[in-house]
Amino acid sequence: MEMNLKSMFKKADGKPFVIAGPCSAESEEQVMTAAKALAAQGIDCFRSGIWKPRTRPGSFEGVGRVGLKWMKRVKQETGLPVTVEVAKRDHVFDALKHGIDVLWLGARTTVNPFSVQEVADALEGVDVPVLIKNPINPDLKLWIGAIERIYKAGITQIGVIHRGFSYHGETKYRNVPRWQLPIELKRRFPDLAIINDNSHICGRRDILLDVAQKAMDLDFDGIMTEVHPTPDDAWSDAAQQITPDQFKDLVDSLVLREPTTDDIEFLEHIEHLRGEIDEIDNELINLLGRRMQLAEGIGEYKKRNNISILQPSRWSEILESATAKGKIKGLSEEFMAVMLKAIHQESINHQAKVMNAEDVERLMKP
Repeated sequence: MEMNLKSMFKKADGKPFVIAGPCSAESEEQVMTAAKALAAQGIDCFRSGIWKPRTRPGSFEGVGRVGLKWMKRVKQETGLPVTVEVAKRDHVFDALKHGIDVLWLGARTTVNPFSVQEVADALEGVDVPVLIKNPINPDLKLWIGAIERIYKAGITQIGVIHRGFSYHGETKYRNVPRWQLPIELKRRFPDLAIINDNSHICGRRDILLDVAQKAMDLDFDGIMTEVHPTPDDAWSDAAQQITPDQFKDLVDSLVLREPTTDDIEFLEHIEHLRGEIDEIDNELINLLGRRMQLAEGIGEYKKRNNISILQPSRWSEILESATAKGKIKGLSEEFMAVMLKAIHQESINHQAKVMNAEDVERLMKP
């Protein structure tokens, strides 16, 4: 679907679009204290959660509608645009009634097309800026679907928020970044602004700068960070929030990159390196093709001997051995796992095609 997007989330000066504020609005005093401190830093938009969808009942689920009055006061006294999360029709109506400038859809909303459509229907006829967080699971089509639903409602000021994805297993992140997904989204929709939510990716303070810097290195358009006057006392997600002073240090520490340059020496050198990468990529493709031919040979042999395709012990041996070798070469365990699983699945597909060829042919006969 072709979209003609306009965005308030891109800045002409090359600096990142900065959204900051507490995870949850807890009191009028807390909201105003955070907002005034952040306004003094020159942020672009103030955020705070009014309705908080929580994983389990009994957790703090937001102050609700009363918090919108506090956000309205933020606008009046600081001049900052304000943004809140909406998850259903009533949220949209209440937020617009209180003059909220920007709405965002959370990961739990994006994952449900029915919820996205309800929000989209409520937005008909109102071209308010909307940010859409990635779904909880790494499903690019689901993310794109949410963007398209909001766009079809007549919204042209759309951006997305990369907040990471759920992952079963050990990881230093609360939600693993899976940078390749927002990168692919950017490839498909070059005009779409991408904001990095380093708070929800990290889930902890000590790596917030690392993730924000990676987003800048990848030419993301901005960051969205949770900032609280007293983070340790926060009613939700305390471990990932920082003080206004800490946030200022984070923003000041970011190294901003240029998208390109006119330097002839640089362009010639990088073109040479890219040429070498292209050659290696071609070699990898040829090697993978050869590997699949061998897999088909194995499939034929298994078929003659009536042996199952999956051999768990052999697969575990490959995964363990190759991951260890990759580590020596500076390749991360996560990368090796993703790559090896993709190759293994393709190998299974090739073996299955060989082993079931006669059955398919028989079924296709009239």
